[in-house]
Order: sequence, then C-alpha cells, then structure tokens
Amino acid sequence: MSAINSVRSFHPLIGSSIKRRIVPRKSNVTPTISSFLCISSGGRISTRENNPHTTIHWRLFSSPSEENNNKSSSGKKKIVFLGTPDVAATSLRKLYEASVQQNYEISCVITQPPKPRKRKSTPEPSPVAKVAEELGLQVLCPEKAKDTDFLDQLQYDIRPDLCITAAYGQYLPKRFLSTPTLGTVNIHPSLLPRWRGASPVQRSLEAGDNPVGVSVLYTVSKMDAGPIIAQQEKIIDENDTATKVLPLLFDIGTDLLLQNLPAILAGKITMDTAKVQDETNVVQAAMIDSAEAELKPWEESARQMHNRLRGFSMWPGAFLYLQVGEESEPTKFKILETRVLEKADDDTPHVTDQVTPGPNRKDGLRLVSFDGSILEILKLQPATKKPVDALSFINGLQGRTVRYVRTPEAITA
Repeated sequence: MSAINSVRSFHPLIGSSIKRRIVPRKSNVTPTISSFLCISSGGRISTRENNPHTTIHWRLFSSPSEENNNKSSSGKKKIVFLGTPDVAATSLRKLYEASVQQNYEISCVITQPPKPRKRKSTPEPSPVAKVAEELGLQVLCPEKAKDTDFLDQLQYDIRPDLCITAAYGQYLPKRFLSTPTLGTVNIHPSLLPRWRGASPVQRSLEAGDNPVGVSVLYTVSKMDAGPIIAQQEKIIDENDTATKVLPLLFDIGTDLLLQNLPAILAGKITMDTAKVQDETNVVQAAMIDSAEAELKPWEESARQMHNRLRGFSMWPGAFLYLQVGEESEPTKFKILETRVLEKADDDTPHVTDQVTPGPNRKDGLRLVSFDGSILEILKLQPATKKPVDALSFINGLQGRTVRYVRTPEAITA
C-alpha cells in the first residue's frame, strides 16, 4: 500500500477544497503542493471570497523538492528569509542581490498570508511576497508558524542552513528554531536590550533616544532576548519620525548582517560566541494603543508631545481637540508635524489654553504646555478634511480664537 494518501481539505482563505498529499512524518517523500496560500511560479487558482461576483486569484506554492532532492543546485548554503512589510522587502532584495557573490542562496521566503491593505479591499500579498515573486523565489504563507504541515515542509523538504527574520510578525516555536543547522538570525531596530518587543522604533523615539540603533542577534524562544552578533548606533535629527527612522534602521541592519553573514555561515560566529544580553538593562517596547495618541498639554511638556508624534507617525498618529471660535464644539485634529521652540532664559510664556499664531508670517501655531514649554504646530488635519499647513489654517481663522480642550466628556463617556 502506498505511503501517500490524497485527501481534499477546506482552505479557510481560498474558500474551497484543495487536493493535497498527506505524507507520514518519517517518510522520505515530500509533498509537491503545500496547503498554504502562497505566491510563486506555480499554477493560478481562481476563488470567490465573500463577494460571489468578485474573482480573487492566488497561487499555490509548488515544492521543487522532487527536482533537486532537497539539495541546493549550486552547492551554496540555503537561507530561508522571513518578513512581511516594506522594510523587510527591501532587506530581502539586498540579501538576494548579495547572494550572487556570496556562498548562499535564498531557498525560500516565508511571509504573512494575503490580507486586505485597505478597507473593503480584496486580500493582496504582503510586500515581501511581491518582491519574492518578482525575484522568482519560493514563498510559503502559513496562517501560523506553529502549523504542523508548515513545520514539516521546513524540516523535511526545505532543510535550511540559516533562517533570517526581519519584521515577520509571528512568534516562532521551538521546533522552527531547532530546524536550521546554523540557527535563526533577526534584524531588530533598537540597541538591545533596550526596547525589546513589538514597537522598538516607536518607543525609542517617544522616549527621545538619540542615538538610536539596530541589533543583529540570534533568535531564541524569549522575545528579542538572544545573544547579539553586532550592533550599530545612528545619530538622528530631533525632528525625524518613525516613518523615516524605521526603514533607515532596517537598511543599516541589513548591511550589518551582510558584513557578518560569511562568518555566520562559516561557523565562526555562533550562538555561543555572540554577546549575551544584560538582563538588568532590559526595557520593554510595549505594543502601542490608539488611546495613547492624544496630546495632553495640560500635563505633558512640549518635548514629550513632540516625541510621541515622532514615534507614532506611522500609526496611530497624534491628535488634539481644538475649539475654533468661542461658540463652536471641540473638533478632533490630527497633528501631523511639530517642532519644539527654544525659549530664552528670561522669556517665561504665560501658560494658557489658547493656541496662537507666531509673530512671523511663516510661523506655525504656538501651543504653551503646562510647564511653559512651547510646541509649534506646523501641519494639522481637521476631522474628515484634508491636511493643511499652519499658514493656511491661520488664514482661514478670520479672527476666531483657537483653544485646546481636554477630551470632551461625550467622547469619554
């Protein structure tokens, strides 16, 4: 009797059954088609999801294992890359381009499954999946990295020498970490052990860190706690936001990884030789909550508010309730760009809730915080309207006063 059985199983994303082969764990035979929704050079599959009048096209990953018998055709070390957003896609491209002259090849790319990128839009592949397809690389998109079928595919078919992660977005189980012979290496955009966790760049900017930096480290079960291979600091401008700093640090981190990759692949750098992190210096980078986005000049300094805006520029942004005109209702404004004004030693501004234009035509709106520090608003966006610069907003006031208000009771109730 054959060791392989064919079954039909329902795929939750495709919305219809797909035929796949079930292989005993110890069998030397590997599946030709995985059960994961992917982007690759395999055949296209047409499905209908939610809207019966809309056809969504995805592709299934076709395993090349039967062609190469689980060996790299070039004899190079096999690397599996894991990542999802744009910053990771840039890292993937750099690693792929460098592989031409190096003793490794990207044998597979693992990324998050296709998701809607905008409200009510159809699911689309991640930025990493798009780049991988462009480069002709295999792609796996497991719903969860702990999925048994996925881990079987990784262990028995792909058999990587090294895994590299860059903003993948899923926890990696112990079985995954034990699969690559040389371990798993991560690009993390902070100077570990400071800012372990989900939001390292956002929290470092919110805290006013300068320099910031990036770490290349081995991945262990505990989040961002593995030994460090290399680190690099970067001095930034006091007005730089996460939108700029995040891709900058991943670029630096990818270059740093490439510098150390030959030694990693040669076994000269290992988990044992890398630098152990000092647990007494750990600072956690907690996941951001949208409730943190409100600026509170009645209890926060101008520098605190400015740094939070810098850190939260990608999401969720920063906002403030402003009353435009004495008889109007408070309106929620997104605050898009600010700077902190340095006041003279003998200049102590009167603390007020009134937000006033600066003395010069090109000045922004000046907000005096509870401690007398001044935040200048350079760009803002009224609810349901387009962003405007401060000058345009001031020109539209027509003599009306502007005051900041605490979160209206009707909103907090």
